Amino acid sequence: MPANKKYLSSPFQRFLKITGGFVGGYLVMLSFHLMLTCIFHDKDVVITAYLSGYVLWAVLLLYAFLAKNGWWIWLIYTVLAVVFYLLFHFLHV
Repeated sequence: MPANKKYLSSPFQRFLKITGGFVGGYLVMLSFHLMLTCIFHDKDVVITAYLSGYVLWAVLLLYAFLAKNGWWIWLIYTVLAVVFYLLFHFLHV
């Protein structure tokens, strides 16, 4: 039985969700762990990032597919990545 058309995204929205999940989720994950280096020792963050990095990226990727609008995903992930990087930049001594 084919899927109901009202539940399907347009091809462009699907592209935005896929790229937002992969690229945006990865940038948020990297900037988050970069910010954690200001709080903890660098070696501790690197060891923790081996596992938590993949889990965080997978959750962000899943969230991108659950959202209704791909533009919002790009906006949210861009804002999060910039905020985490700015926190790193200003907290880094």
